[in-house]
Amino acid sequence: MSLTVFFVVIAGFVSSVSAELEWTFRKPVPLTSAPLDNAVSADGESLYILSAGEILVYSLTENKTIKTIPIESEYDNIAVSPRGNSLIVTSSAGKSLKIIDLEFVYNIDISGLPLKGPADAPVTIAVFSDYQ
Repeated sequence: MSLTVFFVVIAGFVSSVSAELEWTFRKPVPLTSAPLDNAVSADGESLYILSAGEILVYSLTENKTIKTIPIESEYDNIAVSPRGNSLIVTSSAGKSLKIIDLEFVYNIDISGLPLKGPADAPVTIAVFSDYQ
């Protein structure tokens, strides 16, 4: 199946031009309970699926569930903060909101590399990406 639409601007004039949209269905994701809501991460790599008592973190690049976050079963709505570092869950019945701060921890293989200090020392890498 396909859908076609896009616009071209030439010398100040906008013209409608056709484009094809193609899609494929991925393998269904098995869930342990009914999904209540979902949200996509800011970088588009993860899908957060809220169900009663848990949030599944599904990797869209790996096509698998990579983490399960336990949460009270009263929450029925989920959103991702604009920077992608927090999940916001709300409960309609409980009239409550909870913010879950996310911290991404990466394992970096340093085997065979020169070291100074303890090999198992924790390292924090700060990324400043908002400079212009």
